[in-house]
Amino acid sequence: MSERLETLKKARDRMVEDRDTHAKVLAAPFDRDKAERARSKFVEVQALIEALDRAISAENFGSARN
Repeated sequence: MSERLETLKKARDRMVEDRDTHAKVLAAPFDRDKAERARSKFVEVQALIEALDRAISAENFGSARN
């Protein structure tokens, strides 16, 4: 596995942990301020995870072509 691919996978794992933290806040008893911030951060982190997934796929595709 290339160093770039390994780095992308570690970054994705870290972002999944961050997303889980925000999901726990959303699942907790409702607190408007916390829920609004957690919802916004959850969506932001999810978009980043999806971008990392695309980067990982591209890196895997590039490795397969070589």
